[in-house]
Amino acid sequence: MSESTDPAAVADQTGPADKIAAGYAFTGPALDLGALLWDGGCLPDHQIRIPLPMLNRHGLVAGATGTGKTKTLQLIAEQLSANGVPVFLADVKGDVSGISAPGAPNEKVGQRAKDVAQQWEATGYPSEFYSLGGIGPGIPVRSTVTSFGPVLMSKVLQLNQTQEQSLGLIFHYADAKGLELIDLKDLRAVVAFLVSDKGKPELKGIGGLSTVTAGVILRALTAFEQQGAAEFFGEPEFDTSEFLRTAADGRGVVSVLELPAVQDKPQLFSTFLMWLLADLFNDLPEVGDLEQPKLVFFFDEAHLLFNGASKAFLDSITQTVRLIRSKGVGVFFVTQTPKDVPGDVLAQLGNRVQHALRAFTPDDAKALKATVKTFPHSDYDLEELLTQLGTGEAVITVLSENGAPTPVAATRLRAPQSLMGPVDPAALDRAVKSSLLWSRYAEPVDRESAYEKISAEQAAAEAQAEAAAAEAEAEKQAKEAEKEAARAARSAPKPDPSLAEQVVGSGLFRSLARSIGTQLGREISRSIFGTARKRR
Repeated sequence: MSESTDPAAVADQTGPADKIAAGYAFTGPALDLGALLWDGGCLPDHQIRIPLPMLNRHGLVAGATGTGKTKTLQLIAEQLSANGVPVFLADVKGDVSGISAPGAPNEKVGQRAKDVAQQWEATGYPSEFYSLGGIGPGIPVRSTVTSFGPVLMSKVLQLNQTQEQSLGLIFHYADAKGLELIDLKDLRAVVAFLVSDKGKPELKGIGGLSTVTAGVILRALTAFEQQGAAEFFGEPEFDTSEFLRTAADGRGVVSVLELPAVQDKPQLFSTFLMWLLADLFNDLPEVGDLEQPKLVFFFDEAHLLFNGASKAFLDSITQTVRLIRSKGVGVFFVTQTPKDVPGDVLAQLGNRVQHALRAFTPDDAKALKATVKTFPHSDYDLEELLTQLGTGEAVITVLSENGAPTPVAATRLRAPQSLMGPVDPAALDRAVKSSLLWSRYAEPVDRESAYEKISAEQAAAEAQAEAAAAEAEAEKQAKEAEKEAARAARSAPKPDPSLAEQVVGSGLFRSLARSIGTQLGREISRSIFGTARKRR
């Protein structure tokens, strides 16, 4: 779009513009996004806004690289914080930390403020900085494996549907047996146990775990650990209610998850962001529609979340997004084109900020046409307009106070009032270390869990087996000793006969013995055994 022009120069063409602007004339609290663009001009008296209560109806911020998506997030986050609404931002490239510091005035910012009738004032906002598992600057955010769950773990390990079902069985077994899955070595220990000779019968009644599937899971865990992922799982587990805090002055705290150190692991951080959202969903009570959200969660690089996702994973995301609205949480997905987001999820996103798209290739042209079809009827030629928007300009439609879509409005967006860029690393480090949360989450804790319990059982079983083997060996040696003694006794030389033995063995004694069969012999015999002779 061209630079700002005098509204009077296009006054005769503002009939449709007035109609569009009327759709954004809300009576309740609203965030100011910018001024309407119409027929090549910027109309500062035609303000485009979004009702504060509608921020929990979710949204999409899309556009090609370099079109200003990050600055749009910053602009919305600032105003949410100013209205007392906590915000969560994923800082993938490392340039959102500036929201904690006042912005730097310059000619470009001044011109933008004049174009859109903005009273620009350099302002920093209360912020907390986090990191995944302590990799990079920030308060460590960790999850236990049990809390992460089998569906998200399957996604991050890139398992297929069958393997995902087997992993669910493993989690079920661990829960039933009281085996806490805190870190990755716990999960590895349970998988290895269930395919061991002792563990195989444990799952026989509910399907079992094949050795092949267990091998796939163990190899995936090994690769996952080699990427440094072991740091993300453990204790103390992060309490996501920390994201719901407000500062002493009533402004909402902006929680910035610093991801530059892990931006080469997109599957991991996108899935981890989904865990944060799912954990909030599980913990928060139902509140219905509020005057303002409890939290607005910006999910950057959203296309990474959906790449290669299983049906179970997509179903879980869809359900979470659909139901978390009633818990007071708004979710904005940030990506390049709407087609990056599955249709069932996209249907839940009531607020749209679409930055410029490119049409340099046939695929780009196809994505452009698909994007145009996702908008309501418009007085603009959107297919042409979306390729001509400048940096910091966008096509917007939101939900009005009564929940109806507003007219499509090309908009020149306001300039953020905080620093548009990263803060100094030393300042960031000071902010992290001075946080009250640092002492709570900084040091990891490794308590007894599945790995230790299974290792202890295995050690006890091995000790018992060794004792039994030693006892059996001792018995065997004792028997061998007895046999050896018997053999020695049989082979020993006989001693010379005694005098008695010689008499017994003589011929006279043998003759006397033979006479026992005669009458005389019988008398002698009876006499010998002490019987008396009968009288005649």
